[in-house]
Amino acid sequence: MKILHTADWHIGQTFYEYDRTYEHQQFLNWLVNTIEKEGIDIVIVSGDIFDISNPSAAAIKLFYSFLKNVVKVQPGLQIIITAGNHDSAARLESPKPLLESSNIHIVGMIERNADGSIDYEKLVIPIKDKQGETKLWCMAIPFLRLGDYPTISGNTSQYSEGVTALYKQLYEYTLKKKNPGQAILAMGHLHTLDAEISDHDKNERLIMGGMEFIPVSTFDENIIYTALGHIHKAQRIGDKGNVHYSGSPLPMSFSELNY
Repeated sequence: MKILHTADWHIGQTFYEYDRTYEHQQFLNWLVNTIEKEGIDIVIVSGDIFDISNPSAAAIKLFYSFLKNVVKVQPGLQIIITAGNHDSAARLESPKPLLESSNIHIVGMIERNADGSIDYEKLVIPIKDKQGETKLWCMAIPFLRLGDYPTISGNTSQYSEGVTALYKQLYEYTLKKKNPGQAILAMGHLHTLDAEISDHDKNERLIMGGMEFIPVSTFDENIIYTALGHIHKAQRIGDKGNVHYSGSPLPMSFSELNY
């Protein structure tokens, strides 16, 4: 199975008041053609579909036109999308019931059960081959905000420890679903400890005094691939080589000129 990992489209972004609609349209056209040409089976989009939480009608039209076009040229394609910090989680999820009939899965929010526990079932998506057999399980985790992750009592690094706990608990939950011969991959929209960042990243992404860094050990070594978004430079994280930022398709600032 062929998987394409992408993130940080930021549809609707203006660059010093310059409208980038044409650039985003060209990227999405290229992406549709690439998916068809390469025979991609699964597309994973790890957050920041839009540049702002309340995107324009033109930006929304670009996004849904892409979805319509890509499933038309590549029948059977599965698409998994998670929300980033720029996206409105609720807005992104709103067409979810309609899109799932086209094998398009969107995870924007962390939902909870009646007892207050995290509903991990909503974060695990089966990936099937052309015969309808489950081959992979995807841990589809959106950008995590305060209250989304478990609270670790007595710990000063609440964000880092909480996010790590959520990944580990979800991995254990997914293991119970996994049968022999099946694999697990993960998604995330976050800032890992060793990520190479630009000045733009520093200004926009470093919050809470640096307490938001997530160690690469958060992702179990048996996860075959972790598809990350949030940092705009495409790069591999850690020694094993299976944790990646796809990077943004278009530069978002002059500091990204050499990406």
